[in-house]
Amino acid sequence: MNALCFINKPCSRFNLKFHVYISSIASSKLEPSVQEEYHVGICTKSNFVDTLQNFIKKCAKQRTILQGKVCHAQVVHFGLQADNWTSNMLVNMYSKCGDVGYSRKAFDEMRNRSVVSWNTIIGSYTQNGNGEEALKLFLRMLRESSEFSEFALSSVLCACAANFLVFESKELHALSVKVSMLSNTFVCTALLDVYAKCRLIGDAFQLFELMPEKSDVTWSSMMAGFVHNELHEEAFSLFQRVQRSGVEFNMFIISSVLSACAALAALIEGRQVHTVAFKSGFCTNVYISSALIDVYAKCGSIKESHLVFVNTEEKSVVLWNTMISGFARHARSLEAMILFEKMQQTLLCPNDVTYVSMLSACAHMGLDDKGRKYFDMLKKDHNLTPNVFHFSCMVDILGRTGHLQEAKDLIEKMPFEATASMWGSLLASCRVYRAVEIAEIAAKKLFQIEPNNAGNHVILSNIYAANGKWQDVASARKLLKSSDAKKERGKSWIEIKDKVHSFMAGESTHPRISEIHSRLDSFLEDVEKRGFKGHVELELHDVEDDCKRELLKHHSEKLAFIFGLMCLPPNVPIRIMKNLRICGDCHEFMTVASSVTNREIIVRDNNRFHHYRDGYCSCGEFW
Repeated sequence: MNALCFINKPCSRFNLKFHVYISSIASSKLEPSVQEEYHVGICTKSNFVDTLQNFIKKCAKQRTILQGKVCHAQVVHFGLQADNWTSNMLVNMYSKCGDVGYSRKAFDEMRNRSVVSWNTIIGSYTQNGNGEEALKLFLRMLRESSEFSEFALSSVLCACAANFLVFESKELHALSVKVSMLSNTFVCTALLDVYAKCRLIGDAFQLFELMPEKSDVTWSSMMAGFVHNELHEEAFSLFQRVQRSGVEFNMFIISSVLSACAALAALIEGRQVHTVAFKSGFCTNVYISSALIDVYAKCGSIKESHLVFVNTEEKSVVLWNTMISGFARHARSLEAMILFEKMQQTLLCPNDVTYVSMLSACAHMGLDDKGRKYFDMLKKDHNLTPNVFHFSCMVDILGRTGHLQEAKDLIEKMPFEATASMWGSLLASCRVYRAVEIAEIAAKKLFQIEPNNAGNHVILSNIYAANGKWQDVASARKLLKSSDAKKERGKSWIEIKDKVHSFMAGESTHPRISEIHSRLDSFLEDVEKRGFKGHVELELHDVEDDCKRELLKHHSEKLAFIFGLMCLPPNVPIRIMKNLRICGDCHEFMTVASSVTNREIIVRDNNRFHHYRDGYCSCGEFW
């Protein structure tokens, strides 16, 4: 056993000299430089304490708790608990090693507790995820001592943020005002972080604006708060302020703004941030590389995403997962499978996230046999327990490939309650295969789980309509009207010259809408000559076909496409984002349009990407 041993101890502990040596140095896990530092020799009381303290520091740095416990034994044996500096080092060492129990034991053994001691133990609980105990200790410190530092206050605020303790945070806010600590950057930043994580983003931003001094951590905390609260445009605006203010970028600022770019599908801004990251030297960081891969994948540029992946030298599991997920989202199942095999060849084991991406790739291409294979592999080959996401993907695979009864049986046999996404996936598959009986079961479950989602009522109504059950259609719509459910309107947007233009079905507010409608009418005449007939059967209202064509003509993605055609240079891809699933009529329209215009059209709906080129779609007509 590697241990620090003391021999030849004199009766009077430190008045006489004693020998110190490290046993098993050859097999020690400590670095060679550390081993050499503690050579056999003779030392006095003062340099013995120094040597012991240095050894505790090394144990904390290297997370070697076994050797740390040996040091702790020597501290107790020689009665050094009275030395606050040594005891604080023990508290910190155990905290770094993740053993908060021993950290507390070392704290309780201290005879005289200083402010630093309290800070250290409170920080220990905070770092190890026990926010409630950190808060209890802070309150005890207030009762037992009149003094506390900004470090203890900021630490306990971090604990409140991790545990979403809003009421307690506001009390600490009041305390920080009372003791004039709100001007402290650490305290204010910690408080800002609490409010942001507790969804009080207005309070967080008010604090941010009132801060006299803002560190790079403050800026990154505010930006992360905006992203956490899905205020992505605000996050990007804040990033522009960072650039103007001259604050030095850190990796958290870069990763937060990249997350915002990914959520907004803002390719131009994403490229700009990529340039900033490159100039700042952060592109070698695995987290930044992973964020860049995600940005390009979510913006529809899977080639640029793969280029970042290839050029990243050190590839973590997170990086592999992000790239595999990108391929899955773009219906590149073969590339995802190849990457899955290469990942294992590098001796990295797939984790539960990897398998979610692989199952998703199978779902998008209707590969039910492959899906079953990966679902079995995750437990047999890598000893992973399938979680709710794996089951959700498997239900999606079975439903999309027409195995509706098997999908329903899988839901009912799961070891946990089915989620809305599972029943929603099954209901959507029932629409494709016009399976009324299973659709009614799925819809009934969804009405209970998410009563305010009108989309479920609409899908059930459409399934009835597709089967000619008009009386049931009327009943379904009557039920929808009597409920509080609201249907989300279809919306598409396109970025032109750094400005985002949004469209809704039947759009009338855009300043160039008259021109767009005119160009759309003209373009529809051209594509109809190329064989586009539309899918009037997908407009499930009980009206004449001419009326159905008129309703389908002004769908939001068609309006966005025409505007892109009007404004973008030739040969530049037209990238459209949509909040709902693309309908069959618009899907065929884009397919033909890509051939007529001889340009690539990329549509990201709420489920996946469709790449249209030369009259074909990347989904292979399976979506």
